[in-house]
Amino acid sequence: MTGSWSRLLRSTPFRLALTFAFLFMLAFILSGAIVYQMMSADLAEQLDDTIKETYAVIAASHADNDPKELVETVESHSTRSPKKEQLFSLTDAAGNRLAGNFTAAGLPDGFSMFGAEMPGLPQGAQYRAYSGAVGNNTLTVAISLSETEELETIMLMSFGWATLIVTGLAVAGGALLASRVQRRLDGIAATMVDVSHGRLDTRIPLTGNGDDIDVVSDQVNAALDRLSALVDGMRQVSANIAHDLKTPLNRLQMILDSASEKNLSGQKVGSELAEAHAESLQINETFDALLRIAQIEAGARKARFTDVNLGEILQTIAEIYTEVAEDDGKSLSSVELHRAAGRIHGDPELLTQMFANLVENALRHCPPGTTIKLSVARDGDHVLAAVADNGPGIPPDEREKVFQRLYRLDHSRSTPGSGLGLSLVRAIADLHGASIALEDCAPGLSVVVSFPLATD
Repeated sequence: MTGSWSRLLRSTPFRLALTFAFLFMLAFILSGAIVYQMMSADLAEQLDDTIKETYAVIAASHADNDPKELVETVESHSTRSPKKEQLFSLTDAAGNRLAGNFTAAGLPDGFSMFGAEMPGLPQGAQYRAYSGAVGNNTLTVAISLSETEELETIMLMSFGWATLIVTGLAVAGGALLASRVQRRLDGIAATMVDVSHGRLDTRIPLTGNGDDIDVVSDQVNAALDRLSALVDGMRQVSANIAHDLKTPLNRLQMILDSASEKNLSGQKVGSELAEAHAESLQINETFDALLRIAQIEAGARKARFTDVNLGEILQTIAEIYTEVAEDDGKSLSSVELHRAAGRIHGDPELLTQMFANLVENALRHCPPGTTIKLSVARDGDHVLAAVADNGPGIPPDEREKVFQRLYRLDHSRSTPGSGLGLSLVRAIADLHGASIALEDCAPGLSVVVSFPLATD
């Protein structure tokens, strides 16, 4: 428990919550102080108005050269305040009290303050007074500040309690929110630890509320999906390399063993050496293709990107492979090569290799009499390039597998090739931000590559 609290106190969310709570409390205290000053000033102003109005009422009772009514009025007001919350004093020019419940001595004209130092007043009392001449006499009206001070004390106590309550709620709410955020951050950290220990299927749990942590978590999960797929691909590649290269390596060893035996017996070994040379070339080509795919996936060729016209590239492919197809008993044609609509941003050399691989793949795996067609068309903000044939096609459940490195269909294992042609095609497409779709031509197969249109 102590450790969790210590971790919470050190956490960034909790510190941010405390910072915002402090700023909120500072704003609350400042605004409260301003409100208190305004209310205190308003109470003082109301008190002055009350004193001035009372003074005016009493002074209005004075008749010319007859202070009797004035004296009676002062005495009447005095009797209404036995506890001396209000004080009244009427003195003559010599300072002698004529009426009232206290004697005002030494008070200036206008508003003034005095305390219990005057005789006959409650201990510790403070008064606000107004003095002025009424005929030949001096009239003083004073009101105790006790009610005003009591209201101010209530205000201060209320504000103090409100400050304590708001502070407690702010800290508690900040701790609650921080603990929730910390739990989610701990979930992310735990996921990263699991991934670092090889559990690549672990994912960060999402709350589903779409906040910034969910967005980041979803992006991290997508990156983990990609990482898991890459690692699985590497494992699959390793297994395929061990499986598919074992046969040619064994065959190479058998050829060399046979050549060695013939050489010891004095026989010619030229045919065996030529066969071994061909096998070694095939093995080297396989590793060269794997290395090329790795370089493309690393994005090393993006520096060579420029504006490319797919129509021109496919026209070049058609010119190169037309005679090759005819020699193999097949036909190759190009249709709808709209050059104006096929401008994309990419590497011309890699794009040429991509479509050359697709055409060679069709030539290698289709029987004589097959027709192969190349096309390019504009589709909104994308350019679609297709290589279609009416050959045997690819079963639907195998169409995604053929892009795996070294993967080959059962009926294709007897034909030359490394099983890396379509893997290279996928790598080049990914580098260009393109998508690949294998569509059924009934019969045959159409490989459609969708490129984003180049923007000016």
